[in-house]
Amino acid sequence: MTGGAVPGTDGVQRFARFAFPPNQLGYCGPDDARAVLEYTAAGVTDPGLVEIAQAFEGAWPYLELIAHSNGIPDPLDDRVVSAYWLGNDLLAAVPAPVLARHIADRFGERTTLDGREAFDAAVATLPAPHHNFHVLSVYPWVGLLRSGMPEEPLRILDQCRIRWGTVMAVDGATVVVETPRLVWDGNRLDLGPALPEVARVAEDGYRLAPTLGSGDIVALHWDWVCDVIDGTVARQLQRLTAAQLDATNRSLLAA
Repeated sequence: MTGGAVPGTDGVQRFARFAFPPNQLGYCGPDDARAVLEYTAAGVTDPGLVEIAQAFEGAWPYLELIAHSNGIPDPLDDRVVSAYWLGNDLLAAVPAPVLARHIADRFGERTTLDGREAFDAAVATLPAPHHNFHVLSVYPWVGLLRSGMPEEPLRILDQCRIRWGTVMAVDGATVVVETPRLVWDGNRLDLGPALPEVARVAEDGYRLAPTLGSGDIVALHWDWVCDVIDGTVARQLQRLTAAQLDATNRSLLAA
């Protein structure tokens, strides 16, 4: 860690908490995931953590896009970070054509949709540069559901999306969370019933999430609890997810 605190501390810390789980798995971001965990556990924000955030090549351009569309100079402003991971009204300020150009410039044809027309239709239907949009309309995993071996793509989609849940029990570094899971019937991707799963809050004495209690509503990314949220945020995340699934299913039908 380097000295010198920087503005936007809340946003930087929130970004780091949500970015750590896939970084630990080696899916995105720089190689030193341990540094991200140490920063968040200590609650320290300095230029070193900002540099780490900027190295997330998948998420960082979305933060820049949301910030620019809303006239916010700092992509790590907490309002921007919350918009990308959890959803808020900043997303509505990003025009669909701008989002389409962003995806085309950054990711080319490497999207979950089989055909440019289907992709354009999905973007026009849901102009929301939210993380779950990236998972369900940019990553290739939705297309792989039709491969005849859907179990692994479905698991990755379910774990990679930001999801909400309710803490049922706490046991040291893990908690049991009840959360809806994705289901695939061979044609459609939908949310199924809420089921219990074990999620992590700490590792080797380093905590990613605050102290939790039974009944807390939380946001999860992969197998980690990344934030405690209230009912309003959970409902917003539910609406975004439902709308995204509708758009994804429409695009699959059109492909």
